[in-house]
Amino acid sequence: MRKLLILCVMALGIALQTAQAQTDKKAKDLLDATYKKLNSLKSLKADFTLELKGGGVNDTKKGTFYMKGPKYRVSIAGQEIISDNKTVWTIIKATNEVQVTDNNPDAQAISPAKLFTSNFYDKEYNYKYAGERKINGKVADVVALTPKNSGKGFSKVEIAIGKDKVIMGGQVWEKNGNTYRYDITNYSPNPSSVTDATFTFDPKKNPGMEVIDLR
Repeated sequence: MRKLLILCVMALGIALQTAQAQTDKKAKDLLDATYKKLNSLKSLKADFTLELKGGGVNDTKKGTFYMKGPKYRVSIAGQEIISDNKTVWTIIKATNEVQVTDNNPDAQAISPAKLFTSNFYDKEYNYKYAGERKINGKVADVVALTPKNSGKGFSKVEIAIGKDKVIMGGQVWEKNGNTYRYDITNYSPNPSSVTDATFTFDPKKNPGMEVIDLR
């Protein structure tokens, strides 16, 4: 389940970040416009559905994603990952525990913090415009990204961008044959409910929860 959360962070982080394109002008124009709009926000909240296929699994889960600068919080399937850009708390409700680790934007797993790094896509991805597609009845432009580093655990990512330059969803293809498709079902820019406290874990507000410090 922790892997699911990491993949969810990866997928949504990719969906909610963009950068300068280098091989395709249409993709560059789309990503630049989306990045400019997202970068103007103080914070955001997005509800989403995540569909998992592969390895005998065909499942759909619902979750919520919050972001404020490099800080993020994702909740899905009874678990949460919270990061204030220094510390990461992984809450596992089934066992009533929270695992505490240092935030490491240079780790192999993609995180929103890493995606905020300057020229992230320029350095690690090739991407191009992949045409239009209907998502939930609305037309979206699709940008396909492929990692330059063959050591990545996934071979391709697609981002679906609405005509209003808001991310509508996308898909991740893992090399082991698994796929993860996500759809943004509700997108709220600058919600008043998102504060710095959203991105921290307070043991006093979670009495009885075991804290496992892995730092």
